[in-house]
Amino acid sequence: MLLRRMNGEFSRTAHDFAHSQGLHPTDVQALVEILDGERDGPVTPGLLRERLQLTSGAVTACLDRLERAGHIRRTRDSADRRIVHLHYAPRGREVAREYFRPLARATDTVRQRFSDAELRAVVRFLAAMNEELAALRHHPDQSPPRR
Repeated sequence: MLLRRMNGEFSRTAHDFAHSQGLHPTDVQALVEILDGERDGPVTPGLLRERLQLTSGAVTACLDRLERAGHIRRTRDSADRRIVHLHYAPRGREVAREYFRPLARATDTVRQRFSDAELRAVVRFLAAMNEELAALRHHPDQSPPRR
């Protein structure tokens, strides 16, 4: 229940950010994927389509909105010009950083209430939950039936 409530709060914050920027909630999901993906290498529109389970047309519309708003930039791969890489634009990163700064401060405040050992346990739990949820998404036959 507590995870569901926290997820709801994060979702409301993301929706509020989307609204403040004239974006769709899906656009914020795309921004998160691009930001998180930059650690593992370039994110492409195809990878974004897979991760967000959108059509090619929906991804293109999303990326067009994000680029017009200054949140992302697209570059062509130097070895294969057909491949497009998506990057979080510096201006977009600063807008998001400013908007989410109160959330970061609240997170730091809460983290200070816990010992390093407690935080390591929380991190292990959240990592395991993310793995299980990803496994369910990748193996729909093990997921609860959809209505």
